[in-house]
Amino acid sequence: MSKLISKKKPAYPITEALSKYLTRHGRNIKIPIYYDDLMRFQGSVNIYDKNGNDTLWVSVYYSEFEAEEIKLSLKRMYSILHSDGSDILLPYLNIDSIDFCTFGNSKPFRVKVRNILNDNYLFLYIKKADASRIYGLELEHLLSPNHINFLVHGNTLIEEHISGIPGDDFIENNLDTCSERDKKEIAKEFVKFNERCFVRLLGDMRSYNYVMVLTHDFDRIQYRIRAIDFDQQSYEGNAKVYLPQFLKENNKLVKMTSELLQEASIEQYKNEERSLLAKRATSEKNRLKELMDCMLNDHISTPQKIKELKMDLFNLTGDVKFKKSKNMGEILKSALDFIIRNYKSENPYIIS
Repeated sequence: MSKLISKKKPAYPITEALSKYLTRHGRNIKIPIYYDDLMRFQGSVNIYDKNGNDTLWVSVYYSEFEAEEIKLSLKRMYSILHSDGSDILLPYLNIDSIDFCTFGNSKPFRVKVRNILNDNYLFLYIKKADASRIYGLELEHLLSPNHINFLVHGNTLIEEHISGIPGDDFIENNLDTCSERDKKEIAKEFVKFNERCFVRLLGDMRSYNYVMVLTHDFDRIQYRIRAIDFDQQSYEGNAKVYLPQFLKENNKLVKMTSELLQEASIEQYKNEERSLLAKRATSEKNRLKELMDCMLNDHISTPQKIKELKMDLFNLTGDVKFKKSKNMGEILKSALDFIIRNYKSENPYIIS
């Protein structure tokens, strides 16, 4: 299945309509530093994990002339993202490291910002702006249980770090030691995550593209799977790419789920997630319509992939709207309309 995911997805420009949408909703704000500024590093050092494996990240450094200005600008970036943009926080912040990822489409910078008063720190990610990724982030914010904090300006995208245990690490090092009850909770969450990705057409959720978030309740641990990579929003043609269950990196979770959950339970969890998606889409209908209007007039995939996906979904659902779709925006709108329509037919108390 992984070979069906494009090795190199092109970056799509932000249209004027999408830029205006981002401005209206406080995402498009003038920033003090851009992606290209960070690319002017003088050298780098490889970063290895605790087992001595190459992480594909490198720690970069800048000339003495530029380093101070870059770090000050990054502190201001933090203040804009997390506060009111004033300089009040700057004396208490330190830029501990700037790392660059040599792998993947987005080639991000990871910036560690530490509060020197208490040693608390967090990460910012600075990437080249891509319309696909921005649509993915906004759809995650509107249609998932998770809120997303990001900014865009020009060709630069700034994302807040999403905390959690990387999915591949969790599967390899933690899953086997979980209790039977916890494994059933994880299986339930995987079913819901699988359905959520499929309905909103978020692809390539291999285990290293999501994290496992653990929340300790008074008598148990609650598990949630959160996507951390939105590069493959509405791009690929094969419908299976949008279902994490078909990606080989998730085979262990798939096998566990089929062993622990009855088919009736799996269907119940799918229906629950569809209902939640429909509720979120209805409650956010004005903002979602604004976003979809941008996407309906945008080009974020190829004609061949559009044709393949719309026929896959038509054959799966029998909904002629998929067959008539002309671009990825229309396909996604058809998917959301399909879910909302079926949800409302079973829930007469929803008000349009």
